[in-house]
Amino acid sequence: MRRKLTDAARRCPACAEPAHGRDRAWRLEVCPRCGHHLRLAAAARVRLLVDRGTFVERDGGLAAADPLAFAGYRARLGAARRQTGRREGILTGTARLGGHRVALAVFDFAFLGGSMGTGVGERLTRLIEHARAIRVPLVVCTASGGARLQEGIFSLMQMAKVTAALARFRQAGVPCITVLTDPTTGGVTASIGLLGDINLAEPGALIGFAGPRVIEQTLRQKPPPSFQRAESFLERGMLDRIVPARSCAPPSPRCSGC
Repeated sequence: MRRKLTDAARRCPACAEPAHGRDRAWRLEVCPRCGHHLRLAAAARVRLLVDRGTFVERDGGLAAADPLAFAGYRARLGAARRQTGRREGILTGTARLGGHRVALAVFDFAFLGGSMGTGVGERLTRLIEHARAIRVPLVVCTASGGARLQEGIFSLMQMAKVTAALARFRQAGVPCITVLTDPTTGGVTASIGLLGDINLAEPGALIGFAGPRVIEQTLRQKPPPSFQRAESFLERGMLDRIVPARSCAPPSPRCSGC
């Protein structure tokens, strides 16, 4: 599990503001001084999003194999599983959000950068198909570095599989809502992140296909500070709204207790 830091040790990575556990904003993992949204583990995001006690996980035992026998991959998978306490880089299931039943998928950046390999792609595809079958809205919270390179072409195929499942889902007339968090890049941006009927994002979230360092090296010039940030995507019509975590106040009667 992710190591819990004491209030004295925790500081905002953007402005170095010290954390105070009694501050409601910090309990939402948002810096009360500069508004920086810290990265959340999948389970923590589920707790903040859904009605208390309503989340039921699906396909929890499904995990990636090692199709290419990539050197060191099994060891890295084992380390990620021990560190995060879960078998894959995504958490999927059903829940109620404000009393409404939804299918929910939350990427976990702490698990190999939330990369999408065969396990993540299969879990997400199964959830989309399940949501289509029972006709409930789909909510996907993304946080990923993109495709899982250790699985090569098998990882890239997940983009096509997820996109096809989403197309069938859309034909059923059921809404898909995506919430892009920091960072959302690579194949996850292309295959699900920006393909929702409603695309939301956290303030300042890094969003893009190639990473900023790759683009800087390709163009041989430093991009502006706002480059590939949620605010820039909103200005260009690729997002519907930027939603700060603190905007949930005053809390709903069904709030899970943030």
